[in-house]
Amino acid sequence: MPRPESPVFGELPLPKGFRVGGLHCGIKPDPALNDLAGFVADGPATAAGVFTTNRVCGAPVKVSRSRVPSTDARGVIINSGNANACTGERGKDHAERMTEKFAERLGCRPNQVLVCSTGVIGRPLPIERIESAIPELAACLGDTPDHLEAAARGMMTTDTVPKAAARIVGIGGTDVVVCGVAKGAAMIRPNMATMLAVLLTDAALTAQQADRLLRGAVDRSFHCISVEGHRSTSDSVILMASGAAGIEVAADAPDESNLADALTDVCQRLAQAIVADAEGATHFVTIDVRGARSDEEARRIAATIADDVLVKTAVAGADPNWGRIVSCCGRSGIALTEADISIRINGVTVFARGEPAAYDEPALAEHMRKNYDVAIEVELPFGNAAACFWTSDLTQEYVRLNSEYTT
Repeated sequence: MPRPESPVFGELPLPKGFRVGGLHCGIKPDPALNDLAGFVADGPATAAGVFTTNRVCGAPVKVSRSRVPSTDARGVIINSGNANACTGERGKDHAERMTEKFAERLGCRPNQVLVCSTGVIGRPLPIERIESAIPELAACLGDTPDHLEAAARGMMTTDTVPKAAARIVGIGGTDVVVCGVAKGAAMIRPNMATMLAVLLTDAALTAQQADRLLRGAVDRSFHCISVEGHRSTSDSVILMASGAAGIEVAADAPDESNLADALTDVCQRLAQAIVADAEGATHFVTIDVRGARSDEEARRIAATIADDVLVKTAVAGADPNWGRIVSCCGRSGIALTEADISIRINGVTVFARGEPAAYDEPALAEHMRKNYDVAIEVELPFGNAAACFWTSDLTQEYVRLNSEYTT
């Protein structure tokens, strides 16, 4: 996995039937930074969403969650720089006003528009600035790579680069596009999604299909990442299907499976880009757990390792401290003993079936120090189930950034 870099937007196709864009409306103090984004379907589109499981959630989450799945969605409006979370009834009113004003420009009902916000928690949304910019946002929407980049940048907070991915898949002899943008660099953990993501496809899907395919893709991507183990108040992943490719995807058929694979691939690339851009990170860590009794057991072990501060700080220090990994396996709640565990770090066996393995520790530490990617493999003897998680290390720079950023 490379260090974070901006995607080449000119290589990312936008699905048919959508227009997107972004601009600066005045939430962020720097006028060069976009803080408002829009994603619009030219006609009624199928929409589904997956949202944070944090019981304390932002007003936009409450509004959008009540409006999906649906078959007549028209758009998503997103602001960054302010989460509109823990802002009471005023926050809900502001979220609804965003959808109302955007709907006026789209010529649709407010409940056909979804809304997301991300940024600082607990501050009233500067709704007047957003409302005054909505006409300009609606007017600047388009279908070029520049429009997609403007939308992706309108979602960013502490991200250092925008995040986008796309995939073309053949369905019934026709090319169908799946495209997604995301933001996130912190407050990321398994069991929801990223901070924000919008996925677009020109395939025709039913509401039930969209919901099922989205949840499956999220489960294998955004549910498998962690930065510091904090589940955000704003996490939202929204899928819109325009049907503009003219292809209906038959349920439980090979075409649906192909589309599901494409959607999962886009989500996984976005999820990995989020971890690659983790605040202050110097390593990208892949955790593979194999040989478990069930996928759920493998996931629990992988998630425990991914969230563990001691493992993450060891990686930051290029310390192949396998004892911390073994300890995570033991405290995951899975029935096992140390004799069931074997561990490899960057391909080097460091612990085998309950005993320390002989290896060149200084050489492995130097390899970790010089390489951005770190691979942790856990092998169990119970079965064929497996799980893969992605995480980052935890550095002094992360502490500095978050001690200086009001959350």
